[in-house]
Amino acid sequence: MFTPDVALKLQPEPAPAVAPSLAAVEAARKRIAGFAIRTPLVRLQHDGVAEIYLKLELLQPIGSFKIRGAANALLAMAEETRGRGVITASAGNFAQGLGYAAGQLGISITALVPETAAQSKLQALERLGVAIDRRPYAQWWSILQNPAAHGFDERFVHPCADAAVMAGNGTIAIEILEEINPRSVLVPYGGGGLAVGIAAVIKARSPSIRVLAAESEAGTPVAGAFAAGAPVVVPFDKDTFITGMGSAQVLPVMWPLVRTLLDGAVSASLQSIAAAIRLVVERHHVVAEGAGAAPVAAALAGKAGSGPIVCIVSGGHLDARHLVTIMNGGLP
Repeated sequence: MFTPDVALKLQPEPAPAVAPSLAAVEAARKRIAGFAIRTPLVRLQHDGVAEIYLKLELLQPIGSFKIRGAANALLAMAEETRGRGVITASAGNFAQGLGYAAGQLGISITALVPETAAQSKLQALERLGVAIDRRPYAQWWSILQNPAAHGFDERFVHPCADAAVMAGNGTIAIEILEEINPRSVLVPYGGGGLAVGIAAVIKARSPSIRVLAAESEAGTPVAGAFAAGAPVVVPFDKDTFITGMGSAQVLPVMWPLVRTLLDGAVSASLQSIAAAIRLVVERHHVVAEGAGAAPVAAALAGKAGSGPIVCIVSGGHLDARHLVTIMNGGLP
């Protein structure tokens, strides 16, 4: 098992993440063409009046948008470096993206995953041949905050702060703007790489479009950071059916980009997120995970106005037992 952080190294604070340029995003689009698909943008069929669209990233080969950033990061990495094996810290979806791309490139992947990771995601990693290294949540989060302090080198791909990852994520925004001119885009907020990657493109091309972080009541670090003017620790319940989204704090390396590129945050209750999952299943016959349904729940609650609103349905990795509970009207 890969454990470079047995002896914690003294390292300076990591440099703030840098937003991808439009040129970098366009290059990523060409680079990942053989790995990620162009996902459909469909109008949500619901009983309200708001004009809501779903960007169905759950239809990607790995069931998540993460294939975009993961594939771009691997393909942009020097062959000699990636040939020695690549490491990441991921709740499941990003490591799946790396594993899927690595399988075509002949590269080994090790994923450091929190002990709270969904079983469905761990099983998917195993199918892709990714080595799993489970860590206590606090340690896993510490690695995300400063990988170098834990002994990780250039083979470590940060799931959100890596420039190539954000450029890959930004390709979603290019596709959206080719089809629609929305008033707002709601993006699930996990580590910030998806929201920042999308916002970097939208603000460069159409700065009047609002880009909002979508959070759940289980944890609202973006709203807390905007209210305080800096990353602050907020209450966070990691034991919910919503995995891969939410934390107790915005990563400090991401905050400068979050502050300048995002227009704020909206949140949704767990009940409303479950209801949004149920609605999308019933009306569109696809299964969104909790993080992917959070923007839909917030939009349906009127927290982003009347629209047009684009909701990034980021992934579809929902445990089967949770889906059964939700479809029966319950809350997992």
